[in-house]
Amino acid sequence: MSRYLERAENTARFIEVNQNLTLEAEAGGGPQWLPLIDTAGDRELFEELYPDPSRDDVIRFLAFEPLNPNSIHSCLARGRENARTIRENITTEMWEETNTLYHLVKHAASDRRVLRSPYQFLSRIKLASLTLIGITDATMSHGEPWHFVRLGRLLERADKTTRILDVKYYMLLPRADAVGTPLDVVQWSALLKSASALEMYRKSHGRIAPAKVAQFLLLDRLFPRSVRFSLIGAEDSLHAITGTPVGTFMNRAEQLLGRLRSELDYTHVSDVIDSGMHEFIDGLQAKLNDAGDAVHATFFAVQPEADRMLAGV
Repeated sequence: MSRYLERAENTARFIEVNQNLTLEAEAGGGPQWLPLIDTAGDRELFEELYPDPSRDDVIRFLAFEPLNPNSIHSCLARGRENARTIRENITTEMWEETNTLYHLVKHAASDRRVLRSPYQFLSRIKLASLTLIGITDATMSHGEPWHFVRLGRLLERADKTTRILDVKYYMLLPRADAVGTPLDVVQWSALLKSASALEMYRKSHGRIAPAKVAQFLLLDRLFPRSVRFSLIGAEDSLHAITGTPVGTFMNRAEQLLGRLRSELDYTHVSDVIDSGMHEFIDGLQAKLNDAGDAVHATFFAVQPEADRMLAGV
């Protein structure tokens, strides 16, 4: 439930960052918008559904397409269904806000004005998601179920923050002669704003510089949407669930998540840039996926990982 709801919010941010980054570019489809599909990893399905793509097709695919399992609509439908099945474990306020968010998107799907100007719709998705997080923290006891909610949300957020950064750093990086120009600064500002990071970045670093933006979104330990902050919180919740002391591990999920968090603790942004930003992000996403799979295998598989280990499987 938590991962689906977080994914919906971050897909909205994903669309918004591209909308902002292309305001200065010509209106249209492919060159400006197809990178979103590539970075999301859904190109094959998208081409099956939209053989002659346009800007509106990309937004429709990412926001409303029911056949796209990662669209905002699909994520909220699945998140709402999962919330319904565990209704006794969440609060009334959480259920009502989840339901409201789902119907907001369902109604927007039939509104043609959203495709022409998606900014208000995307802003409402972000605000509703933030409201739901606040309601969850304020109305749900901070026991094991809450830690699972937090763990799922932060793992998903870490992954999507890397993808938002990847859109700019790899797919939409301007020509070399555009780096440092007013347009380049506007684009980096748009990226930070879409991650709700602009004000906090300026307080920490002042002037916008690509390497510092990467450091802030990947490695900052205080900003709540950075990858490192997310992994610190995810690991804390994982150990709260298992009772295993931090710094040790008793299952594969704790091992992979602790290893990844430690790697970021001792990574400098120069290491990231020297290895290649896109390549680093690609590897980071693979490790996040492995950690998420290990959480599923440990806690939710038909035969939990701990049982298989005891059985020698």
